[in-house]
This record gives sequence, structure tokens and C-alpha cells, in this order.
Amino acid sequence: MEINAVALSGELAAIEPLRHTPAGIPLLNFKLAHKSRQIEAGYKRQVECEMNGVAMAEVAVEMSRFGVGQQVRLSGFLNRKNRMSTQLILHVTQAQLLKETSNAETIIQGQG
Repeated sequence: MEINAVALSGELAAIEPLRHTPAGIPLLNFKLAHKSRQIEAGYKRQVECEMNGVAMAEVAVEMSRFGVGQQVRLSGFLNRKNRMSTQLILHVTQAQLLKETSNAETIIQGQG
């Protein structure tokens, strides 16, 4: 099996209402805003990006309880938005709502 794994944290910039596929599977679309500092070629680099994402089944139901502006840690894989598109989208398989404290991040909701 080839590797396609993504872990990304950030702020939920947008969340669409929970909906269901024709097969009845819960589905949630969202946008994640990520900001961090990374080391590349020995230099610190400020990284800022937005990533569109989708969650399905139990993870979608869990994320539908999250709010815009909340900090999250997401894990999943990348795929095209649809078969005719070259745009990538994050498919979430695990979601954690984070609470920032003065010294560290604390997980306040488990994975889906």
C-alpha cells in the first residue's frame, strides 16, 4: 500500500451544515486555516494555508458539534475534490477539538 497520510492542526475557518449522502451517510464540508513555523533547509519559515476538507460518518457527526474559530487537530488522507478536478481535499478520519492553555494544548474531545 502506498502512503497517503496527513496530520494538520489549525482553526476551523468555515463549517457547512451536516448533510447526508443518498446512501444516508453523514457528510460535513469545512475549511481549515493553518498557521505555523516550520524548518526548511535549515531556515525558519512562516507557513499559512487553507485546506478544504470533508468528514464522513461518525467523524462528520462529531465535527458538526465543533464551531468556527475553534482549534482542531485532524488526521486523514488527500484526494481530488472530484474525479474531474485537480484540487486536493483533506478527507478526515480522526478529529480532535483542542483547547489552548497558557503552556500547552489539551485535547478536550476524543477522536472519531
